[in-house]
Amino acid sequence: MPTLQINGKPVNVAAAPDTPLLWVLRDELGMTGSKYGCGVGQCGACTVLADGQPIRSCSTPISVLGAAKITTIEGLGGSHPVQVAWEKHDVPQCGYCQSGQIMSAVALLATKPKPSDDEISGAMDGNICRCGTYQRIRAAIKDAAGLPQVAGGAPLDVPAAPAAAATN
Repeated sequence: MPTLQINGKPVNVAAAPDTPLLWVLRDELGMTGSKYGCGVGQCGACTVLADGQPIRSCSTPISVLGAAKITTIEGLGGSHPVQVAWEKHDVPQCGYCQSGQIMSAVALLATKPKPSDDEISGAMDGNICRCGTYQRIRAAIKDAAGLPQVAGGAPLDVPAAPAAAATN
């Protein structure tokens, strides 16, 4: 019976070694904060942290985790500075992607406490928000980092539009 380190506690699981972590979290442990989005690690809804690094739990078999310390959205406790900023900036709309977005932001701020816009974009790349709350996500990350807000910031994944060409 494999033992995983989840949110600071050893947890014995009955799942087969090739079972994706997401299914262990949701089905065996009842931790439903991480979501199933695409099943191939492309959307980010299932993101959790393994030794502080974001991983896609839908495509990570438990056999590769070893003694890695897994942190889920439940492990943040609801009062983490990123979660507080998320609420302050009304980031969630439908909410489906939010746990993965938050976990990626937590990992970013743990390694880059004052990230640049490019660092925010790079860290959040691959976390898809179907509702398009990218500007609010960026504002919340900056707020959690104690960085100044810039009005009219571009969405995380959309490059700024080029200046309009003069027409005759």
